[in-house]
Amino acid sequence: MNEAETSTELSSKRTGMSFQRTRMSADRTLMSVIRTSLSLIGFGFTIFQFFAKLKAAGTLENGSPRSFGLALVVIGVGMLIVGIVYHLQFMSGLRDERREMVVNGLIHGQSRFPVSFTMIIAVLLLMTGLVAIVGMTFGIGPFG
Repeated sequence: MNEAETSTELSSKRTGMSFQRTRMSADRTLMSVIRTSLSLIGFGFTIFQFFAKLKAAGTLENGSPRSFGLALVVIGVGMLIVGIVYHLQFMSGLRDERREMVVNGLIHGQSRFPVSFTMIIAVLLLMTGLVAIVGMTFGIGPFG
């Protein structure tokens, strides 16, 4: 292999690795959305349950704090939905760009571009948050 071919090969490998770094960066961004939404959902659910117990004991007559707890859960779930949609759009664009570069021979298509484990966790948390909202609103399900 001559010097020009070696340089082209190294450049192609570096570009391929930069796609992997960008993918991992997108996963880290989704992880921060998960952390924040989990905090909102957990804190909102705790507030809701605490004031539900106070209301059941007859200590509290106003339901505003319970509504605040429900609002925090809804905001957490909404934030998670926005984060998931953003992640899916970004990853779709990144996959399209990578596919185009493979077709043009600019990078090798050997490295995998797997489904994100972080995305799976985000979807599971989203389902849990939706079940919590239904339980808090209608008093049914495991969180009712």
